[in-house]
Amino acid sequence: MGHQNGPPGVHPILHATCILQIVTNATHHWIQKAVGLMLDTKRDTTVETSDEGGEKFVSTQKTGDESGNTVIVAPPEFRFMYPEFLPDPAMETRNRLKEKLERMDMLQRRSVIEIPEFYTGSVMAVTVSDANSPNKFARFVGICIQRGGSGLRAWFILRNVVEKQGVEILYEMYCPPIQKIEVLRLERRLDESLLYLRDALPEYSTFPLDMEPERRLNNLVVPINPLKVKLRPRPWLERWERQNLQGVEDLNLPQRFYDKAEKVAKPWEKYDLMLHYRKTIPAEEQEKIFAEVQSQLQQQELKRKMRRRRGSDNEQ
Repeated sequence: MGHQNGPPGVHPILHATCILQIVTNATHHWIQKAVGLMLDTKRDTTVETSDEGGEKFVSTQKTGDESGNTVIVAPPEFRFMYPEFLPDPAMETRNRLKEKLERMDMLQRRSVIEIPEFYTGSVMAVTVSDANSPNKFARFVGICIQRGGSGLRAWFILRNVVEKQGVEILYEMYCPPIQKIEVLRLERRLDESLLYLRDALPEYSTFPLDMEPERRLNNLVVPINPLKVKLRPRPWLERWERQNLQGVEDLNLPQRFYDKAEKVAKPWEKYDLMLHYRKTIPAEEQEKIFAEVQSQLQQQELKRKMRRRRGSDNEQ
């Protein structure tokens, strides 16, 4: 008597037929789901809203649910323009209610003070209230060398060389004493962090305190500055040869420094999907967050432009 496959008491042909039916149903289900996603993609529409001056704001409307309700999808560049709206990805600190209340407070603060788009490498000016200053205000100009934090704890660091002395100030983005934030030169650099400017020559971090804003020729594209800075000779504040820096010239170190850097390197981390997952917010959640704040950000921008237009008309 030969070996019988399948459960005991069930004929092999009947068992194989049941398995084939299950596989067929599953395949039919996934085909329907794929077709539905393709149709949803075709139903996506791009909507452009403009103010009186002709400025356009692009958003995507997607009818993704069965009831036909329209879902607003924020532009993908929002995650780079407003990273502070994304919560801290550490699961042990996540609190959905706290995060939503913080976003409401952030939008309320943005309705009072304009926080423009900026990136690491942008030259900025920040004016804060200072009771010890003669005019009760203090203004500092510098290059943004790093930004981080999430929610109301978002921050950025400005650096400038004043009287041959490097000066850095860390500002909390939503701190009440901040009266004005200006972007004098909007650009990006090759690296996400420019802390190596602390060990670079002073001319890379020197900006006049009375610097005027530069006019952008193309408002749709943020330029990337390909500048490579030259570091001073060692000793340095950090082992920069162990970091994959793109905006630094050749360090001209002995080979033993690069050999040690290769021993402590972890090239496999860029392939670690779980590590990447723990350090980021899922794309679906990002879309929900930015769709929640997009309309209010656009309304605030339109109101500011209307106030500026009224002010210019009154001056004329």
